[in-house]
Amino acid sequence: MKIDRPLLFAPQRWAWGGLDAVFSTAAPADELVTNVHVAGFVGDRIVVCRDERYGWFLPGGTREAGESIGECVAREPAEEAGARLAGELRWIGAHHCVSDRPEPYRPHQPHPEKAWLWCAAEVEIVGEPGNPDDGEQVVEVRLAAVAEAQALPGASADWMPDLIALAVESRG
Repeated sequence: MKIDRPLLFAPQRWAWGGLDAVFSTAAPADELVTNVHVAGFVGDRIVVCRDERYGWFLPGGTREAGESIGECVAREPAEEAGARLAGELRWIGAHHCVSDRPEPYRPHQPHPEKAWLWCAAEVEIVGEPGNPDDGEQVVEVRLAAVAEAQALPGASADWMPDLIALAVESRG
């Protein structure tokens, strides 16, 4: 698989978060998961969000204190895309990260190791993004054709096309 997705599986430096990250299809320990993102599909289109800081991204974000992964998966797409799950959640991989920051991003998070979980599911758009004060301020939600989503500029533009391709493959 690494041969087919060289940018996704390459070691990465996420300078904005002080993180060294490596993508893997190996499951992270539940207690290491700090962030959950969902490649949401509506028919043959994928849900993408845009904020003014980073560009286009797949909905998801930070797990709250005491929140299960399932609760985070339900909350984040609603907050960022006005979406809810309409089908089975498929786990597709995780970025296993190590932080060089002296403290965790939020006090309840593991440190210095953490994981960002990536999932895929069929979703429905049922409203507007919630845009909570402490989250990304989404200015646009789009149902994009897969090729369009892979070409949109974003914070993770170099490896995001590979991740989207993996999400499409997870649909069977």
